[in-house]
Amino acid sequence: CLTMGYGRFALFCGLAFILLVLHPVCGDVSYSIPEEMKRGSVIGNIAKDLGLDLGRLSARKARIDTEDNSVKYCGVNLNTGDLIVQERIDREGLCAKKASCVLKQELVLENPLELHRVSIRVQDINDNSPQFKEESLKFETNELAVKGTRFSLAEAHDGDIGENAVQGYSLQQNDHFKLNVNTKAGGRKYGELVLDKELDREDKKEMMLLLTAFDGGSPQRSGTVVIHVTVLDANDNVPVFSQTVYKASLPENSPLYTLVLAISATDADEGIYGEVTYEFDHVSDENNVFSLDPKSGEVRVAGSIDYEKVSSHEMQISAKDGLGLVSYATLIIEITDVNDNAPVIYLKSLTNPIPENVSPVTEVGIINVQDRDSESNRQVRCSIQQGAPFKLVPSIKNYYSLVTTGQLDRELLSDYNITITATDEGSPSLSSSKTVQLSVADINDNPPVFEEQSYSAYVSENNKPGSTLCSVTARDPDWRQNGTVIYSLLPGEVNGAPVSSYVSVNGDTGVIHAVRSFDYEQFRSFKVQVMARDNGSPPLSSNVTVSVFVSDVNDNSPQILYPAPEGNSFMTELVPKAAHGGSLVSKVIAVDADSGQNAWLSYEIVKSTDPGLFTIGVHSGEIRTQRDISESDSMKQNLIVAVKDNGQPSLSATCSMYLLISDNLAEVPELKDISYDEKNSKLTSYLIIALVSVSTFFLTFIIIILGVRFCRRRKPRLLFDGAVAIPSAYLPPNYADVDGTGTLRSAYNYDAYLTTGSRTSDFKFVTSYNDNTLPADQTLRKSPSDFADVCIKDDIPFKGVFSRIVSPLYSFFYQHQQHSRSCFHFVSLCVFMSSWYSVVLEASHPPETILRPLAGVFISLCLWTNCVSVIIPQPCMMQLQNLSGV
Repeated sequence: CLTMGYGRFALFCGLAFILLVLHPVCGDVSYSIPEEMKRGSVIGNIAKDLGLDLGRLSARKARIDTEDNSVKYCGVNLNTGDLIVQERIDREGLCAKKASCVLKQELVLENPLELHRVSIRVQDINDNSPQFKEESLKFETNELAVKGTRFSLAEAHDGDIGENAVQGYSLQQNDHFKLNVNTKAGGRKYGELVLDKELDREDKKEMMLLLTAFDGGSPQRSGTVVIHVTVLDANDNVPVFSQTVYKASLPENSPLYTLVLAISATDADEGIYGEVTYEFDHVSDENNVFSLDPKSGEVRVAGSIDYEKVSSHEMQISAKDGLGLVSYATLIIEITDVNDNAPVIYLKSLTNPIPENVSPVTEVGIINVQDRDSESNRQVRCSIQQGAPFKLVPSIKNYYSLVTTGQLDRELLSDYNITITATDEGSPSLSSSKTVQLSVADINDNPPVFEEQSYSAYVSENNKPGSTLCSVTARDPDWRQNGTVIYSLLPGEVNGAPVSSYVSVNGDTGVIHAVRSFDYEQFRSFKVQVMARDNGSPPLSSNVTVSVFVSDVNDNSPQILYPAPEGNSFMTELVPKAAHGGSLVSKVIAVDADSGQNAWLSYEIVKSTDPGLFTIGVHSGEIRTQRDISESDSMKQNLIVAVKDNGQPSLSATCSMYLLISDNLAEVPELKDISYDEKNSKLTSYLIIALVSVSTFFLTFIIIILGVRFCRRRKPRLLFDGAVAIPSAYLPPNYADVDGTGTLRSAYNYDAYLTTGSRTSDFKFVTSYNDNTLPADQTLRKSPSDFADVCIKDDIPFKGVFSRIVSPLYSFFYQHQQHSRSCFHFVSLCVFMSSWYSVVLEASHPPETILRPLAGVFISLCLWTNCVSVIIPQPCMMQLQNLSGV
């Protein structure tokens, strides 16, 4: 506190700190404090005085505020609830000369909104000394001035009020003047210099007097000024005003040089003694807005007139004649209010941003509106623009709560510019606006949504792995991570395999790629589930079905089912000689693994023995005669049929169809002459190589052994006795009867069929049976001579020699092999030589014709060595016999 030397002021300070005068009005609180308290000084415990919960002051954001957001002189200690001094409180600066100085503050609490008005009455302390405006006062008086003549002195000014203001004046002791202290309207005191003794200019024409002004404070303060008195010649009349107090009314904001009023004073003297001039005796800063014409006495506006700053102006006007006689009058100017202040909107509190899921009628801000005008000019109404989901709810005087009126959706509108308009009741009314920017915080309340309900992707088979199938896109209207979409495949299977082994999806772009190459013939379509998930918490997701359709590509050639493709078998069809034109001969059956036009097949005969004899259905594959069969037509007909699909490019396959024009099989002279495809199996090639190698190895060995054996023979034996065996019926070499060959214990009969599945023989032995065998004359047989004839073809030179010599010898010794082992060896040698000769001669023929004599070579070697059962297993031996005819 302030420490003063005077006891009275100390007592006053003590009482001011001890006594807290409460004036509860409508729940408000009032305090009384002396001015110039130190910062941090405690005014009172406002929490206790208002019955507030001390523990919730911080949570409710308790704070001191002012109506016009001016200087906040006080603050609240949230821990103790004390109202403390926050800024310097100078009563003179706040209230000037007002008798009562009340500092109005507001205690604002939130959640819920609560407002308490705090009135702080500021008590004056004697902290200002009386001061005179001028350093010296100059007076001129006529020497004829009579005793008792009064001279008004300029009053001293003290910033304090009451007892602390100017209470009196004292004049230094002198011979001619005494001091008379008077009181003006309003209680202000001023001094008058009273002539107590006549002046004599010749005795003393100038005097210096010391005037002291003092206040009533404790301790007392004072100020002094020097009075310079000049004694003039006689001027016995002073100016006289027409009235002692002048009053005028002036609206605020009046323009410059506006005439307020004109004052007048008269002086009975003449000449220079009667010339009156006017001037303001003392002009304070707030009154320095008027000008006074010294000659005419007109008072005009010289500055800004503002009712809100000063509502009334009081000034002293002096009228002085030419010799310095002065009289005084009072001028009072009342300022009338004009609606010149628009309402001012203050944003006291704002919750920003607000989550989009807040419930309606949620308070998001506190608005305060102030108007500096008076009466109806300060009555204000507030409004908000239409369409915004907010409204203003009046709460305490001049306070409004900004609340929501409905649900907010950030995806529809993320930012609001709320315009608040305040309009007063003046005429004309004034208004002001304030825009409050409010952002809506995002909540993850929207799952990703695909642009389409389902997607279809079309891809051609044999696609490259990694190729793009399609792209899925999902949109999430949420913000940032709540709206970031990640794509993934849902678990599933396609043809028993995980869907991830077929397709993949880019997690960022949604582009679906093929992981492998697709085959239309395996599957034509499949479906996958793609999930779009955001990064919110918790995350939201949605699924979409992607149907992948595989389109066919012409990647499969036609497959011929009948007849078998070339190189696989030897097919022969019999055509009756009596067949007429249009008769069905055979049918080519083919399929294509492709679909659509890629599987549409067409048939065409590309080559034939007789081009005009047969035709084939373009789409059916049926082979028919174009005309009747004639005797001149070749018995052997070879057709090459091409089967093409309708793809782009077209693929094809060919097959050979062998036709025999005959009524029965017995009429066929030879089947072996029907050409066989040059494309033979690898088995045939390997067998030829093996036989040639073995034959070459044994050839030298046999010659040596035969030479030794024949040298030991003393008597030659008859090798050729008996008739030549003539077969009972002719059968081509490829058809053999195994009855009576001597290689098996008993005779076996086989059913032989034309087949498509054998690669090494024209016949396939299906079943064997011993019961119910056919008679000999109904069975296809071969005599032993036929075995020798196997190796002899029609086009081989010396065919007759081998037929007449080798065949009878082989037949004879073959039947008597048990009696003459040496002869049997000789016959085997003959077979070997004839077979080997055939091999040499057949070198330029197809391998099928070479294979038979080579087999004869190998068998003859085995027979000669008497090791058939050891070297060759029984089943293989039977196959070799069938192949070679032996």
